[in-house]
Parts: sequence; C-alpha cells; structure tokens
Amino acid sequence: MTTTPSTEFPGGPHPALEALNRVRAEVGKAVVGQDSAVTGLLIALLAGGHVLLEGVPGVAKTLLVRSLSAALSLDTKRVQFTPDLMPGDITGSLVYDAHTSEFTFREGPVFTNILLADEINRTPPKTQASLLEAMEERQVSVDGISRALPDPFIVAATQNPVEYEGTYALPEAQLDRFLLKLTMQLPERHDEIEIIRRHATGFNPRDLAGAGVTPVASADDLAAAKAAVAAVGAAPEVLAYIVDVVRATRTAPSFQLGVSPRGTTALLNTSRAWAWLCGRNYVIPDDVKALTVPCLRHRVSLRAEAQMDGVSVDDVLYGILATVPVPR
Repeated sequence: MTTTPSTEFPGGPHPALEALNRVRAEVGKAVVGQDSAVTGLLIALLAGGHVLLEGVPGVAKTLLVRSLSAALSLDTKRVQFTPDLMPGDITGSLVYDAHTSEFTFREGPVFTNILLADEINRTPPKTQASLLEAMEERQVSVDGISRALPDPFIVAATQNPVEYEGTYALPEAQLDRFLLKLTMQLPERHDEIEIIRRHATGFNPRDLAGAGVTPVASADDLAAAKAAVAAVGAAPEVLAYIVDVVRATRTAPSFQLGVSPRGTTALLNTSRAWAWLCGRNYVIPDDVKALTVPCLRHRVSLRAEAQMDGVSVDDVLYGILATVPVPR
C-alpha cells in the first residue's frame, strides 16, 4: 500500500492529510522498508481500530509503533507479554493505601493512546482476554466501576508466527476485534544495507530523538483526519462489492470459518480511510481490493485438508478477489 498525491479534495490537499504524510516521512527516519505497515497503522488510527503485527523477531515491529507514537505526539506504553503476566498487570488493580485505610485504583499500562502489546501470543488466553473490554468498549471495569480509556486508543499487538515455541494461538473472539493483521516481512537486500549503514553511523533504535524523529502532527490533526474519513462516501455498487467479497469467504471450499458482519464493516471503514489517504472523498473498488487481505486474513480459518495441501489464507483471499465481479 502506497499513497498517491492528493488531487481531488476541493481547494487542494486536506491539511490533516499533509500532516499524516509528514508522519510517514518521520517514521521513515527510524524504520526502513516497512511502508505498508506504516500505512496500515495510520489506517487503524483513522478507522479507530486495532492492529496485529506479525513477523519474526527483529523486523522492527516494536520500533515501528514507538516511532509512530513519537511522530504523532501520542502517549504510548509497552507491555511485554509473558506466560506469568496477570490481567491486572495490564488493566490496573485496586491497591490498599495504608495511610487512608482505603483501596485506590492504580491504572495499568492500558491507559494510554497506543498500547504496544509485545508478543501478545506468549501469554495464556486468560490474560489475552483481559484486553477484550478495552478493545471493544474503550473502557476498563474493575470492582464494578467502568473507567474510560483515553481518546484515541488503539492496541498495536505484535506476535511471532504461531508455529514458534512458547506461543498460544489467539482466540477467534479476540482476533475478530483486530481491524487489521499486518505481516512484516524480512527486508529486501537494499533495505537491509540501508539498515546496517544507519547502525554503522551511530543509529540507536532506543534513542528516537537522537535519530531525528520529532512530533510533526498532533492528536488534533488525527481528530480532524478521522472526521474527514467519516465523510468519505461509498456508492451502492461499492457497498454491494464489499458484501460480495465477504460473503465469498463463507462459501470458499478451503475455509471452515468465513468472515462475520463485523468484518464487512471493518472492510468498509478501512477502505474509506485508504481512499482518503489516497486523496479521494469516495471509495472505489481498488480501495476494497487493497484492504481485503490485511482486513480479513485473521477472521477466517483454513480447513485441515487445505493446510495439508499447502494453501494459505492469503492465497484463498486473492483467489476470491480474482473471481468476485468488480462493479464498473
């Protein structure tokens, strides 16, 4: 996914779009060769959804989230998910105050703008499930009291491929609450050369300020962008195309589980955000095609026989896009 210059907004490019384009450039000072993942995170922020980042260790998943937060001047907290992590370590808990002889609530790291849930599939399902209310309702309930999370709030969860040792597959209910699943591949040769060149000249991934990453946009810019995305239109034919793509996942022979209506609305919302990033105030079928795989790949599951035949989820989704009629 790469954006194109904005040419179709009345009166010229939207100021918030220019701000987000600066964010993309700023993140590039720290992260090399992951433009699609940067765009995916921006789409999630615009659509108010969560992102699952999958890739082998060392492909800059954590650095990407930290850099984006710094460029947007948003608060971020990181939680390293481990087998002994407890739900209260994420959401917060009641703590006894000996001076007042009362229990007070101590906020957990979930009270932030971007929660970096690092290696989320290394913790048992009970702790994974502690994020469900935060992800769906944007609140945390402790001792019968609901506490609202900051706005904006998204979870950017990283995970290693499920076949790695010591990992727990995320439950379907939680997977379905991620707006996008982005796969971060190993860099191309020229990108890896640029990575080590930067390290050879003193780049320190733990010092973003030293790398020149500075705030170039704010929460106000993001709020203006979200309002603009909400005004992006979609013709009835495009809406029908989205539905047809999703319904095709429910009848695909290789899938034992198709996409629910939540996935249908997610595909619409991400397509609108992508259209706006491309400089349009309306959705076209190409927008839907661009977001189908990252938006739906984690909402389906393969049949065992398809897995044994070496078929991948992405292959099936691309096949669906090739067969579902595109509106003219």
